Amino acid sequence: MTSEEIKLNVEKALAEIRPFLESDGGDISLVAIEDDRLVKVQLEGACVGCSVNQMTLKSGVEMTIKKYVPQIEEVINIQK
Repeated sequence: MTSEEIKLNVEKALAEIRPFLESDGGDISLVAIEDDRLVKVQLEGACVGCSVNQMTLKSGVEMTIKKYVPQIEEVINIQK
């Protein structure tokens, strides 16, 4: 999978999970993909201060991204 295909598939994964985040007043955006294995995202809105945002990141976002791009090893949240 090329870097461009990885980016497109990560965006598809984020599009799949975004409605769940938006229903709670949050959102997510892609910040960067490093070495085709590390995805950096930014949780936004209500997700920023949510007490379960790490669980959402690992159990929801990371799992969905890995479904689309199995070689991704980790997803981390970057805060502004």
